[in-house]
Amino acid sequence: MEMKQIQLYLNSSDSQERLKALTELRNYESEIAIPLLITRQRDPEFIVRSFVAMGLGNKRSPESFKILLEMMKNDQDYNVRAEAANSLSKFGEESIPHLLETFRQDDNWLVRRSILAPLTEMPFPEALYEACICAIAGEDLTVKEAAIHALGALAGTIKETEALQKLLDFVSAKSWMTRLRVVQALRRFENPQAKAALSYLSKDEDHRVVAATLESFLN
Repeated sequence: MEMKQIQLYLNSSDSQERLKALTELRNYESEIAIPLLITRQRDPEFIVRSFVAMGLGNKRSPESFKILLEMMKNDQDYNVRAEAANSLSKFGEESIPHLLETFRQDDNWLVRRSILAPLTEMPFPEALYEACICAIAGEDLTVKEAAIHALGALAGTIKETEALQKLLDFVSAKSWMTRLRVVQALRRFENPQAKAALSYLSKDEDHRVVAATLESFLN
């Protein structure tokens, strides 16, 4: 799409045209795309603002970092905050303190999961462990289960011992899904305590937990 058309669409009353323009900006250099993406930062439609956050994550610069930080902290819609957090994580190490601060302050389930997911792929075990502990102490069960599963990513890191001890606390959790997440995380540990816990869970009352445990032995 030609730039003239993109600018026309960005100012359209039709949100679909605004979305199309934002998508087209991926084909342009950062110095051209970023100022245009920012013009829709306060768009009335949350999906448009989400596309802005996505676009800024793909066009990284000090300015896009600053705008994403604002969106993650201040946008009223949790979908936008979550997208901004995910995009911010693409900046790597410099994003970590901000992601952790938001994780502590914003207890929305989608925002927290959008921070937890990239942390499991990043080489910062202290940050991942801190987020997991915060999530486990929270009230949202889906985030808690995601955090228990994410503890498995700490096997072989400087946080391995702490992560394993935290997992062992949930071996007898009431929820079968929580115990299943524990099994999936424990699979990644070579520690004898992890093996003993898996052996215990192989006799679990829930067949789904048992199946996951037996699968770990086969692998």
